[in-house]
Amino acid sequence: MSNPLMESAVVRNGSKLAFRQFGALVDPMTRQMAFDFEMSAATGMAMVRRNNAEMSPLAGEIQDMFLRAVRLEEIPGKLDEAKQVYETILEMQPAHAAAAINLGTIHYNERDFAGAERLYRQATESDPEYALAFFDLGNVLDEQQRLSEAIVAYERALKLVPQYADAHYNLALAYERLKEPRKALRHWTSYVRLDATGPWASHARSQAKKILSGERLAIVSRHGRTMRAAG
Repeated sequence: MSNPLMESAVVRNGSKLAFRQFGALVDPMTRQMAFDFEMSAATGMAMVRRNNAEMSPLAGEIQDMFLRAVRLEEIPGKLDEAKQVYETILEMQPAHAAAAINLGTIHYNERDFAGAERLYRQATESDPEYALAFFDLGNVLDEQQRLSEAIVAYERALKLVPQYADAHYNLALAYERLKEPRKALRHWTSYVRLDATGPWASHARSQAKKILSGERLAIVSRHGRTMRAAG
């Protein structure tokens, strides 16, 4: 955006802050779009001007379709319809990263990991600064036991958003599975700093303590001799 202060608005989204950008609700950390349930049907979706001009009719149509698909996902029995809408969006605009992400997640939940990976990669290529796309790509690679590739994806997400707590958590798990506890420790402690009271914080603390306890008992070499580190 050429002028963020004029082209977007800060709004409350539950206990967090989000931005309403070009008429859509956007999480500022992950850049994931969400349906704006607080916007009443009576007033309609607010249309934000960009550079003092209305969005193009096609852009407005695609945005309306995207928000409709998001809403359909929440209605029992409407998932196939939501998939069709996302697929139509991607036919009209292949670079629509958010649609690729959401459709990829549907495939992921259906355990179609190959389909999910294809869509997540499409999102990363469409928007290389979309942290959520790299995070979700890491998840589907992890499911396929491709841990080294998953780590690269998680690291990319963290490079874009260093405060991405879930990426730290999943990266710590991946490093533990690769038997690299010291690398895991850094991400466990980062997660706890970012989410000290959440439901996963106690597990992260427990894992960090186990690693630190193991490090104290590790065999080390000092002055050419092998000895145990002090406890």
